[in-house]
Amino acid sequence: MITASHVCVEAAQRSILRDVSFHLPSGAFLAVIGPNGGGKSTLVRALLGLQPHTGTITFEPAGAPTGYVPQIKTLDRSFPALTEELVATALKRRWPWRVDRDCERVVADALTHVRADHLMGQQIRNLSGGELQRVYLARALISNPTYLFLDEPAAGVDVAGAEDMLECVERFRSASGATVVMVTHDWDVAVHHASHAMVLSQEVISFGATNEAINEAAIRKAFGHVGHAHGVFGGGHHG
Repeated sequence: MITASHVCVEAAQRSILRDVSFHLPSGAFLAVIGPNGGGKSTLVRALLGLQPHTGTITFEPAGAPTGYVPQIKTLDRSFPALTEELVATALKRRWPWRVDRDCERVVADALTHVRADHLMGQQIRNLSGGELQRVYLARALISNPTYLFLDEPAAGVDVAGAEDMLECVERFRSASGATVVMVTHDWDVAVHHASHAMVLSQEVISFGATNEAINEAAIRKAFGHVGHAHGVFGGGHHG
């Protein structure tokens, strides 16, 4: 489980997160939604220990393996690297330069799990956005993580590809009991895949079971309008 207590983040004398507190039970799937600039990615980085913050964040069990799928726009696509080398960095904790046979077998299994084994041997600069996200997902899952964090994994991916990726995530979660935290702009994804939701705009507007946390009052407070989210109210979820 993950517990955050009074987490605050400031940068350049500007408040990015204010007094964020929540408790996420083990095995839950949390969708974090909110406006651009609302602190969603910052919260994920704080949970991962990559973002300086005040307040406390605790994991139970502590020190368990963690997987992370970042936004692909943070990667230098011009770097001359093979798909299997990128995935292998999760095992080697450094750039491998050479992937030995044992490591290659593990990498191939991880790519097969996310239906991307056909990308073995390809340069990452030649991958589409959806293909690169699958490679990152394989990298995140290769260590069989207890905690899995995904920062807008469907960005730049078509609807069918995004749904397929989420099925891979749910299949892994169901088999492993992992706790998943995902930043998303897709209301339907949140409603139909997540067990829990957080509406975040610098501070927590609402948090809880998805069908309770995503409500018209919370959306209006976070975004100032309901917009395209209007159709999700009253929808079900599974998780």
